[in-house]
Amino acid sequence: MKKALISTIESRETGYRVAQVQNDTFPVTSAFKWVDCEDTIEADKYWYDDANQTFNLIPEPVDIG
Repeated sequence: MKKALISTIESRETGYRVAQVQNDTFPVTSAFKWVDCEDTIEADKYWYDDANQTFNLIPEPVDIG
């Protein structure tokens, strides 16, 4: 299982940015935290919902032009 580095100071949707995904962790400041994630999670393509501890795909922008 991989680890996702969550940036709690960068909002995405109603949660936080997935800043990095990797196998190992390293020490981080209080603005970040490590969360276990599936191998399919990718940084900046998913956001983390801290309330229910789930990863969610960031919706594609809608072209209105």
